[in-house]
Amino acid sequence: MSAGTDLASAAKLSPVVGQSVYLGRIDYGVAWKLQQLAVEQRQLGQIPDTLLLCEHSDVITVGRRQTGLGNVLDRRFPVFEIERGGDVTYHGPGQLVGYPIVALRPSEDPAQPFGEQDLHAFLRALEEGLIRLCVDCGIASDRKPRYTGVWTADLRWKLASLGVAVRRWVTSHGFALNVTTDLTRFFAINPCGMQAEVMSSLLQLGAQRDGQPVTLELLLEPCARAIGDALGRRLPLRSLAESGLGPLLDEARLRPELPRLTSDQDRLA
Repeated sequence: MSAGTDLASAAKLSPVVGQSVYLGRIDYGVAWKLQQLAVEQRQLGQIPDTLLLCEHSDVITVGRRQTGLGNVLDRRFPVFEIERGGDVTYHGPGQLVGYPIVALRPSEDPAQPFGEQDLHAFLRALEEGLIRLCVDCGIASDRKPRYTGVWTADLRWKLASLGVAVRRWVTSHGFALNVTTDLTRFFAINPCGMQAEVMSSLLQLGAQRDGQPVTLELLLEPCARAIGDALGRRLPLRSLAESGLGPLLDEARLRPELPRLTSDQDRLA
């Protein structure tokens, strides 16, 4: 996807109005359950397209790629096996995580029957939004051939990881952008099958927003806007109360998903 082209316009579809919601720091198992509940509600048309923004405590997630568990080197953090595509990644404090719960639409043009229902195009759109966000913070960024994610323009450092799932054409999972992340945490894994040394963060590279060093909070609205633009949607930031997601979050907290492995279980094995 070239700069300035969004997912909806590429598929010749009208823009969609949705919402973004910041959940703060939230346990991974709660966020995963919330995504499942939100996907069901989106399929039923009970909620609009929604970008969930959050931060997690230290956790490792493993996607559907068969090599994933083999790239977990140190299981001192909880490990979740999940349904997204991709390999293994780390989430933790200082990382802006986004989960787009988006209904992908078929095209209105018979010549382009797939419309938004092209997961490669969806991933490229997420990358495009994050690239725009990084550039807006003063960090020239790009894609790296044969790799999913966002890198510095010289392709030396990786700033964001992506992996999505789709069910009945509603997406879940999404992206993790290193803002002020403690990069030593990545040494618990081979991130996406690569060496941990390739990972960097916006703060480490000197990124600024409004004349200040970047923080996660400073990027919430710009991220919602950049991802929305790239997806051909307007996703204004709303409070949890305004979003209507409160009951779903309460249910997710009562019935969170559990990790496959934890450090305590490993020590007892």
